[in-house]
Amino acid sequence: MTGVVHGRFQVLHLKEMEYILAAKMRCRTLYIGITHPDISAYPATSALDEHGTTRLDNPLTYIERYEMIRDALLEFGVKREEFEIIPFPVSSPDILTQYAPAGAVHYMSICSAWDEERYHLLEALHMNVEILWRKTREEKGITGTEIRGMIARGEDWQQHVPKSVAEYLAGHGIDQRIRHLYYTYSAD
Repeated sequence: MTGVVHGRFQVLHLKEMEYILAAKMRCRTLYIGITHPDISAYPATSALDEHGTTRLDNPLTYIERYEMIRDALLEFGVKREEFEIIPFPVSSPDILTQYAPAGAVHYMSICSAWDEERYHLLEALHMNVEILWRKTREEKGITGTEIRGMIARGEDWQQHVPKSVAEYLAGHGIDQRIRHLYYTYSAD
């Protein structure tokens, strides 16, 4: 069976890994869809998609997120032949089916009104959707927004991400980019 998960993964963290690995346990091949692969070409189109439009909320490029996700899955012992990473332009439902594998099960975690909207969007496209869990905001745990804020403030954020992600961010200067963006946007 083929499965699909999706998210922005604007700093892949351990709660997102929990979601990805829970889906992987249910399928042979997992496609990890990166939403907003380019915020210029695929910006948020829903008022509920609060983080899909600004550079501050989307500091990593598509290829950086691809490499970060790939490295983290390998770190967690997922064999490379058991996953693929794809663009997932959820803000453009008219073309979304061109990116997602036909017949796959789309696994979701519902924690917000935006998650609920995406669930209905996938169902409207006649995609097979399975909800892994529903959680309140409090139950959801840490978010990428919170981690980016921790990075910007120089706080201890590494404990919330896979080791390979912390190394990737530091090794590619992304932690510095996040700090710069945070203070540039905060000054406005």
